[in-house]
Amino acid sequence: MNKRQFLKTLTATSVSYSVLGKNIDRSLNKVSKQSAEELAQNEDFWSEIRKSYRIKPDYINLENGYYSFTPESTLNAFIANVKEINYQASYYMRTRQFDDKAEARRKLAEIAGCSVEELIITRNTTESLDTVIAGIDWKAGDEAVMAEQDYGAMLDMFKLQARRYGIVNKIVSIPNHPKSDEEIVEIYEKAITPKTRLLMVCHMINITGHILPIKKICDMAHAKGVEVMVDGAHAFAQIQYKISDLGCDYYGSSLHKWLSVPLGAGILYVKKDKISKLWQMFGDMGYQDDDIRKLNHTGTHPVHTDLTISNAIDFHQKIGIERKEARLRFLQEYWTKQVRNLPNILLNTPADAQRACGIANVGIKTMKPADLAKTLLTKYNVWTVAIDYANVHGCRITPNVYTSTAELDKFVAALKELAA
Repeated sequence: MNKRQFLKTLTATSVSYSVLGKNIDRSLNKVSKQSAEELAQNEDFWSEIRKSYRIKPDYINLENGYYSFTPESTLNAFIANVKEINYQASYYMRTRQFDDKAEARRKLAEIAGCSVEELIITRNTTESLDTVIAGIDWKAGDEAVMAEQDYGAMLDMFKLQARRYGIVNKIVSIPNHPKSDEEIVEIYEKAITPKTRLLMVCHMINITGHILPIKKICDMAHAKGVEVMVDGAHAFAQIQYKISDLGCDYYGSSLHKWLSVPLGAGILYVKKDKISKLWQMFGDMGYQDDDIRKLNHTGTHPVHTDLTISNAIDFHQKIGIERKEARLRFLQEYWTKQVRNLPNILLNTPADAQRACGIANVGIKTMKPADLAKTLLTKYNVWTVAIDYANVHGCRITPNVYTSTAELDKFVAALKELAA
């Protein structure tokens, strides 16, 4: 079966996707004159988008940050891909696999804003950034800078390098409500010494939704001869940017979050001139040292997930990143503005619109975060996650494009009742 026949088969088994696409097109045509900010508040439009998802009625899901489940069209395409790969078996794996993965890489590089030669598909952010951390030729006494608000898996990977190679990890803390970009840049700058080789920074802090000034941090670090690795797990497909504009050396993200790809896919960006010096985690002598694909040898893997990346991108682009970002920021501000200044309520996310998008973190001063999360679920049917470390004490709230303001009204009412 050639590529055209293969794609034809997938199209035939995914009719619902084209139907959904037409429905979204019709909805978009009706609001074509509305700006992204105006459309963000149009509940009728977003209720149509909501129909694209199969939503569990047992609770209000405000924990999309861990895993943004796929809309039905993407899920149907995924199931069709699983069936087709199973049908073709080794024939597909030996004839079509690599070309199809290359096309998925191309589409990802396009929306990421980088060269396809600088990007590979991984399994998640952890694998992506751990590949870099493990790939650096560390020497005893080398230093790495990071924040206590960074993701635990990467912090653990740095601890492992400290045990193995004798590197020194310098950990800073980022304030929840900085006065300026310069305050944040200075925190990282003060931790840098002549021995510092790598600085890790979150594009969007996963526990608070705080968006950090990546370009300014990269410029500062590069002026001191330090490379920068960015954790973009929550920024990719949530906010507009190009990796090439950030100025970083390495960037990792997960596609099962805001791009809503089925579980098992992520990306790793490595700046072209940084590839050759990175050691791969798994031996693969099939590529030159300056070919990023040398870092991508993980053996036989679920290729049907890679295929579905294109379907997820199609859905993402139907809505459009500008509209998506505006909607997510509107939803966050919709509920945070109602409770931010209330007694006994603690907001752990900046109020400045440019410092946050869809994610925010809220606490009740008289309740432990775990108790708050449990009460929200058992009493109010609101599903979220407790955060209780690194100067953040509350529940992370992550709505998605299908979330309604009516659902957030119920959440706000619950917070006010608990705070009182």
